[in-house]
Amino acid sequence: MPRQDPNLRHPLQGLGRAAPGGEGHCRRLLRSAGYDLRRPVSDIIGFAEHHAEALYRLGQEKFGTLPVVDLTARGGRPFPQPPDGFLYARCAVVAGRAVWESVFSDVDEFVPYTSTERDGEWLLYVPDEAYEPATGKEWDRTTRHCVESCSDRDGRPDMPD
Repeated sequence: MPRQDPNLRHPLQGLGRAAPGGEGHCRRLLRSAGYDLRRPVSDIIGFAEHHAEALYRLGQEKFGTLPVVDLTARGGRPFPQPPDGFLYARCAVVAGRAVWESVFSDVDEFVPYTSTERDGEWLLYVPDEAYEPATGKEWDRTTRHCVESCSDRDGRPDMPD
C-alpha cells in the first residue's frame, strides 16, 4: 500500500464531510471555506495543483475497480465505474477532507461516492471559472499531477513503467 504524505494539504481544507449533493450546496461550502471565485491568480493555481494531486492520489486501482453502488448490469452483475464516473466520484470524495483521508485506510468509505447520485464533476471547473474573471484569459494550464482515472502508478501495481 502506498504511503500517504501526512503533510499533503487537502485542496478544500476546512470543509469537513463531503457535501450531501448538489452543486449549489458544494459552492456554498467552497465560499464558506474562503474559496470564492474572486481569488488572486496564485491562489487559483495553487487550488488547481492541490486538487489535481488529491485526485491523482485517489486514482488507485482499489478505488477504480469498485462497482457503481446503485447500478447493476445484466443478470445482476456489478456495474463497473466508467473512467469519467470514477473521476467524478473522486471529485465527490475530495470535496470532504474527512472522507478523503478515511478512504486510504478503508476502501469501503469510497463506495457511497460511486453512486449515480454523487457527482463532483463541477469541482473540476472551479479553476477555469475563477481564472477567466481574474485574468480576462481562458485557463490553459496543466497541473503537475494527472487527474485521469487510474493514473497513480503507486496505486496501480499492474501498470507498466
